[in-house]
Amino acid sequence: MPTDTLPGPLRFLVFGAALRADSTNARLAALVARLISDTGAAVDLAAMHDFDMPLYDGDVEAGEGLPSGALALRDRLEQSDAVVISSPEYNASVPGVLKNAIDWVSRVRPQPFKTKHALLVSASPSLVGGNRGLWALRVPLEHLGTRVYPDMFSVANSYQAFADDGTLADPGLQQRLTETVSGFLSLVEADVRYVCLERRWYEFLGDRTEAAITQRAEK
Repeated sequence: MPTDTLPGPLRFLVFGAALRADSTNARLAALVARLISDTGAAVDLAAMHDFDMPLYDGDVEAGEGLPSGALALRDRLEQSDAVVISSPEYNASVPGVLKNAIDWVSRVRPQPFKTKHALLVSASPSLVGGNRGLWALRVPLEHLGTRVYPDMFSVANSYQAFADDGTLADPGLQQRLTETVSGFLSLVEADVRYVCLERRWYEFLGDRTEAAITQRAEK
């Protein structure tokens, strides 16, 4: 096959959804980004501060349009085949800053979250590792048509969970993360590279784009 017809690497947007600079979710995002990059895929590792935006206000949207942070998130989603979000858990739910970003970007047409594959991971000092927040995060993403990967990954006792080299100190937990990321990458590759099915999807009824039929592969 001529080299100019070979497909480029898969593209992944990875970001931690906490603002704190030393957040363990930023560390987890960096670790997932490393695992993805090691496969030869292209990784856009972002921070939540890359997407600064005010609280959603319909009057602001009507008068000024979408803020630059929301447009930046839109652009980087559109440039990626899939997204990985490492999200903290605030009061058993989604951090307000992340939900606000989703709400702003949901106003974009065509909707950039629609049909995008997503892997959700979390790190928390709690014993449940932020898993309750991930279940809550699935709701708005799936409403917008995101293909949220069934397996989620959570790190409990996160302040003690990371080794000096950035990996997880527990070898079994590190192996499970590696396997989760590998399974996610396989699904994204199947959908991007080997499309074999046409089907109509209706999850996000508010999207009135002309692309009514989405091509995708199913395992």
